[in-house]
Formats: sequence, structure tokens, C-alpha cells
Amino acid sequence: MSGEPGKPFLYVVVCAAGVASGVGTLISAAQSRGWDVGVVATPLGLGFIDQAAVEAQTGYPVRSAWRKPGDIRPLPPADAVAVAPATFNTVNKWAAGIADTLALGILCEAYGLGIPTAVLPYVNSAMAAHPAYEESLARLRGMGVQVSGQEPHPPKSGGGATAFRWEEALELLAPGIGARN
Repeated sequence: MSGEPGKPFLYVVVCAAGVASGVGTLISAAQSRGWDVGVVATPLGLGFIDQAAVEAQTGYPVRSAWRKPGDIRPLPPADAVAVAPATFNTVNKWAAGIADTLALGILCEAYGLGIPTAVLPYVNSAMAAHPAYEESLARLRGMGVQVSGQEPHPPKSGGGATAFRWEEALELLAPGIGARN
């Protein structure tokens, strides 16, 4: 499988957060800006999205597990990566260089490949208060990752899914890759 010739390819990494079911919003926004899109979900993130709907929208299988040797690559190489929503766990593991899932492996490798990456964390303020979280965000920024300015939501609030700005991922990526239209 390969992306459409001449179209940049965006990987959207989706984590297990309540707003993940809205990932189609980001996919549509990216497609309207000329991107081809593939989704990589964390293993737990799979349970938060409608996999069949995402696959129908993108035309690609949702990835979550490593492929076996000899298997074809179901997604073209990424021109950019958007991590949305990103959980506390994913942010901290990624910053620490832990690649124990396909999603984290892709994120850790993207740095070494120089692939522009944006992250939209979705964490509550109690989790965000942990010192490891701010240290992890600082490390990701130091790696060139574009980090959302969205504030953490109150604990046990559900986070206000309607306030999650999916399109911010594309806005954060635009300076690093140029406008895609």
C-alpha cells in the first residue's frame, strides 16, 4: 500500500483518552489540507475509537501492533506525526525513550528521522501536577516536538471533549513542514 503520489502522509497516534473517539475531526481537517492520513493507536487506545469508521475514512488499516518480519508495510512513511490525544503515560514513556508499543516505537524513531511531530496532551490537572510530566514535556520540546498550549482539565470532569482542539495539531506542524493545501 502506498500513499497517493504527491500527497504528504500524516501519522495520527491516538491514545486511550475519552476524547479519542473524535479523531475523525483531525483526519477530516488533515485531508481537507491535502494530507493522506494513517492512524496508529496505542493498544488501549483501540478501545476508544471506532476502528472500522477510521479505516473507512482514511482508507488504511489502523495500526496498533508490530508487524511480523516479511509482512508488507501497511502505511507509507510519515512526513509528519500528530499525537492526539496524548495521555500522561504516553508523554512520559515517549520522553524517557521507552518504545514498548508500536505507537511509542514510531514516536521514538520519528525524532531520529527528523520527522516533524506535534502533541496534544489530554491529561487532568492532578496528573499534570506530577513533576515527571512537566519534565517530560520539557524534554519533548527540547527534541523539537511542538506541544499544545491547551491546559489540563479538572480531575473527574471528563475533560470537556468539545473543547479539545484537534486542528491545533496541524497548526503546530505547519511551521515545520510548510503549509499544505
